[in-house]
Amino acid sequence: MMQNVLTNERYQQLFPPAYLQAFVYLQLLDFLTTMIGLRLGLSEASPTVRPFIEPLGMGAAVGVSKLIAFSLAGVCLLTGRERIIRLINYWFAVLVVWNMMLIIIVLTRGLN
Repeated sequence: MMQNVLTNERYQQLFPPAYLQAFVYLQLLDFLTTMIGLRLGLSEASPTVRPFIEPLGMGAAVGVSKLIAFSLAGVCLLTGRERIIRLINYWFAVLVVWNMMLIIIVLTRGLN
């Protein structure tokens, strides 16, 4: 009989906690949906990203914001404040849904 080689302890060693996986996925989705929205003519609403679009360009400005987000998440991990990352995940989940809604609106208006 085959033994389960991926025990709970081994799984925890191989993969980060679910809240960190969600954080990474949500950052990626936010980056992608923001870039799609900007390419469709929408404007960046974030006051921290908007000033950097002109000098850096769209992709670099949004990329810098993601680097800042990952850096702040690292600080949270180093200082034992994982709960903040869990809470921030809710914000980014709503943000991604918002971006998707705007993209759908722009695309469906173009079809009429």
